[in-house]
Amino acid sequence: MLNQKLKLKLSQKLSPQQIQLMKLIQLSTLEFEEKIKNEIEENPALERGAEDLENHNKENEENSTEDKFEDSEIDVDSYLSEDDFPSYDLGYYNSNESTNKEIPSSGGISFHQFLDNQVKNLIIKDVDKPIADFIIGSIDESGYVRRDIDDLIDDLAFSQNLIVEKQKIESILKKIQGFDPPGVAARSLQECLMLQLNRKDKGKESVFNASKIIESEFELFSSKKYKKLIEKLNISDLQLKEAIDEISKLNPKPGGSISSEIQNNTITPDFILTIEDGNLVVEINKRNAPELKLSNSYKEMLAGYKNDPNKNKSQNDAIQFIKQKLDSAKWFIDAIAQREQTLLLTINAIMDFQKDFFLTGEEKLLKPMILKDIAEKVDMDISTISRVANSKYIDTPYGIKLLKSYFSEGMKNIEGEDISTIEIKKILKEIISNENKNKPLADLELSKRLVEEGYKVARRTIAKYREQMDIPVARLRKEL
Repeated sequence: MLNQKLKLKLSQKLSPQQIQLMKLIQLSTLEFEEKIKNEIEENPALERGAEDLENHNKENEENSTEDKFEDSEIDVDSYLSEDDFPSYDLGYYNSNESTNKEIPSSGGISFHQFLDNQVKNLIIKDVDKPIADFIIGSIDESGYVRRDIDDLIDDLAFSQNLIVEKQKIESILKKIQGFDPPGVAARSLQECLMLQLNRKDKGKESVFNASKIIESEFELFSSKKYKKLIEKLNISDLQLKEAIDEISKLNPKPGGSISSEIQNNTITPDFILTIEDGNLVVEINKRNAPELKLSNSYKEMLAGYKNDPNKNKSQNDAIQFIKQKLDSAKWFIDAIAQREQTLLLTINAIMDFQKDFFLTGEEKLLKPMILKDIAEKVDMDISTISRVANSKYIDTPYGIKLLKSYFSEGMKNIEGEDISTIEIKKILKEIISNENKNKPLADLELSKRLVEEGYKVARRTIAKYREQMDIPVARLRKEL
């Protein structure tokens, strides 16, 4: 049965300008430079240069404006088939498009290209080359084949229409395992270490013992049960230590040795903090960010078309196109200005909050600070502060740090003073680094040590901090 209802609904929608601003805020300096470059290429109404220069020689050109339009080589109609919506408008709703694109680095070859170059020297039949290429494509960035042989056989059948026997796959895989870097194409850590040890001199006692440990007693080695290893292998403490030294020289991630060579590890700071006469001065790093302005020619074209009393449909379409491009360019310029204002407000609020630390560099002076503290200080949403903190670096006299690293929860010490968890983690790390590696401290013992230092921290909290710092449990920190 049909009926009518009166319903009130409250909804909030983001405008394209707001969407664009949010995306610009979360970009790092390098990504921001790339975004400006792409926007200039995509929008002909956006140009480099200062806005105050646009009236240059305007009086001398007024009399020739009409002739300029008649002789203009710009074919406006050719643009009408293009997508008139700005990239930020559609990109926000496109879930398949990543918002954080990597900035490609120049020079070098990728890890898989390095392996592909070695395939050319592999002596195999032509019909087996697609199999070798497929196996190399299945190697991850760490250098491992993390899929079962049966899965590779199924994928070859479906994607390449190749029916291959298990023995054939294993045979070609074994040949690829002979590639550089040593240990590549292993299916497990144990196999990776064995592949590397097999290339060493087995006549050397330490290498021989290391091979026996990895091949036969890998579980005992992983658990660091050294006494049982000595009993099973019938070797001395010194022999075990020498064997473990050989294993420690191996690379558990052979792919990383090649990948790290092509990665751009240089961090470009987004903010630069200096101390001048005892005062903190912070500025945005505007490296390679050009001044932008609206295109003079497009504004003049729009004015010329609007003043034409005999406009036809094609000219109306051209007016609409030019207006869209000019609006898009103006929104982008305004968004850049808002981005700069937001970043400056946020970084100044952080700087004021942590003034004692930035003036001295003493981590003990870091105050507990969460996103809400800064959001309330600058009267912005927490999500906006999060976008700034998660992706921005600041260059200080004490090094380049991620802004997010200055945010931490707080707790009170025995004297009732508020302290940052960053300070507790630093002290915890120092205690662990100075412990007796023959008898590493368990979490309960670490908790007692922190109490002695004046910090009352529960055992479960110690475990949480230890995991955040990627420090293993006591049993795995044990050394000979």
